[in-house]
Amino acid sequence: MEEDVKIEIDNCERSSGVKLDRNISVSEFSCSCCYDILVNPTTLNCGHSFCRHCLAQWWLSSTKTECPICCDKCEEFPKVNILLRDVIEKLFPDTIKEKYEHLKQNFDIARALQAFNKYGIKQSQLSSWDRQANHQRGGGGFSGVLTALKGVVVVLLVYYRVNQACEHGLLAHKAVYKWTPEEVVLWLEQLGPWASHYKDRFSSGKVNGRLLLTLAEDEFSKEPYSIESTSHRKAIIMELERVKTLEVKPPQNLWEYKAINPGKSLFLLFALDASPRLSMLYMYLFDYTETFLPFIHSTCPLQEEDKEDNITKFIRFQDLQDPTWTQWCEFLVKYVFLPYQLLAEFAWDWLEVHYWTSRLIIVNAVILSMVELIAFWRLWSTSLLW
Repeated sequence: MEEDVKIEIDNCERSSGVKLDRNISVSEFSCSCCYDILVNPTTLNCGHSFCRHCLAQWWLSSTKTECPICCDKCEEFPKVNILLRDVIEKLFPDTIKEKYEHLKQNFDIARALQAFNKYGIKQSQLSSWDRQANHQRGGGGFSGVLTALKGVVVVLLVYYRVNQACEHGLLAHKAVYKWTPEEVVLWLEQLGPWASHYKDRFSSGKVNGRLLLTLAEDEFSKEPYSIESTSHRKAIIMELERVKTLEVKPPQNLWEYKAINPGKSLFLLFALDASPRLSMLYMYLFDYTETFLPFIHSTCPLQEEDKEDNITKFIRFQDLQDPTWTQWCEFLVKYVFLPYQLLAEFAWDWLEVHYWTSRLIIVNAVILSMVELIAFWRLWSTSLLW
């Protein structure tokens, strides 16, 4: 064997013109894991080299993609050092051949190498996906669309705040007894399209806030109001009782809710976008009656609730009951798998009141759902590597 090494050294000296050390031994090409000659030597980023099967067994047993010696993290899947392998095979052909025969008979090593190579294939696929994702982000992609949508929302909010929000949020801060006849009509209109039929009658009666507080149920069926529909009278009386209790107009849309609860609105705006599951859990634990009940009844209505007219829905939402088991089951499934769909369904319920805002929320929720599904799929693909 030593004669063969000397012959190989002579060949290397003649081909390279460089004087080589003739005392080269197997120990100088040994693996730091098995302390035997390197077989298919694999060099990591840190510079340490190991037998490929030794590195495979280490990564599989430790579940760590790092160097066994210095624990340096391997960012890329390591490849065989072809130059070092060819040198070793030329210097020690008999030893390498014997080692190969031994490894072929070891089924544990074969399985480890198979899993190791499978991991490498998956890593190369993920790397190509990352490059494609980075390319998409550079050219727009989902993040660009989301940024543009958020910019549009900010502009819309500022515009609405300057032009209309002050007008709609006025009654939410103003005491009822200070309402003018025009503000009483505005309160009536905001009950819904059905209430707009009676605004002329309230205007002709010059009903201000003080007079509104004194009205009884039977007076609404008389002149000048003449509200013949029993359901309409019931809806107005129920809302009037809420006004008397709160002494201000309760919020009936998202803008008024924001005017009364600016801090909570800002928190929910960013929390539901960044972490919808934790935000909904917060709503359930700490804001059940005011926020969570309307939310779950809007996103997971019962079948008979879908067939209700606007008046019946308005009356029902004044006195919300605890969700049924059917509603809870539907909500929990969406909560776990498609939380952004709940936000889209909630916004869909406000389309008539908030035309552009609801549509922007729906588009944003759809894009975020796609991003989350892609992230879960990549996580699942990565888990299969081991």
